[in-house]
Amino acid sequence: MLPAYASLPDRLWFYGFRVLVALILLFLVAPIVVIIPLSFSQDSFLLYPISGYSLRWYEEFFGSGIWTNALRNSLIVAPLSTLLAMILGTLAAVGLTRIDFPGKGILTAVLISPMVVPVVIVGVGTYLFFAPLGLTNSYLGLVLVHAALGVPFVLTTVSATLQGFDHNLVRAANSLGASPTHAFFKVTLPLVAPGVISGGLFAFGTSFDEVVVTLFLASPEQTTLPRQMFSGIRENISPAIAAVATVLTVFSVLMLLTLEWLRGRNERRRAVA
Repeated sequence: MLPAYASLPDRLWFYGFRVLVALILLFLVAPIVVIIPLSFSQDSFLLYPISGYSLRWYEEFFGSGIWTNALRNSLIVAPLSTLLAMILGTLAAVGLTRIDFPGKGILTAVLISPMVVPVVIVGVGTYLFFAPLGLTNSYLGLVLVHAALGVPFVLTTVSATLQGFDHNLVRAANSLGASPTHAFFKVTLPLVAPGVISGGLFAFGTSFDEVVVTLFLASPEQTTLPRQMFSGIRENISPAIAAVATVLTVFSVLMLLTLEWLRGRNERRRAVA
């Protein structure tokens, strides 16, 4: 809040900065918002002004075998890769937080490298590595590489949660007879659950939105929703793509709201603790 006694230059800077931020946000959000009305257009092309409104493109999306098969593939690959990423990322975060050893920084950098390495390089590398193993054109190959892309997000969020973790709680559980595994599931995991879920949501979004690696590894039978959208844009731009984009936008907004709820819940738990 701006103090009541603030000078005129301070007031100009205060309100000017907020106007600038609002304009930047509008610039970033406008391309997303513009596509939503087009998804309700009755026209056969993406164009403004809209001559009439209809749900025909949503009916095509949910009624077309091509789109529903792509959605089904995404709903198969994304949850499985997210579950695997949550398991591996959580275990890696707990291990790296508890133990100091030579090369820890290098290992951490390797684990989070999928976040910074260009996804084209990841696609080429995984294709060359998976091809001799027979993992290309398979769900297993897609799940493994999508999980590798999601692990850094889980590792980062869980590591951040563990920064304020009191390890005396685990020692107390061990002193009372709990095994390390039992102490992990009863003490550590419930306390770091917000970080695990947050990282899992990011991993799910990454897998659900991934297209480049899928182009390298997936066969037509494993076509995911983003890959089908990419093919549709390249071959024939249909307003059905706008309907799919709107559905994905709503899903992304719900995911962000969930993340915000988890963040607030985690802060309240820390304040109580």
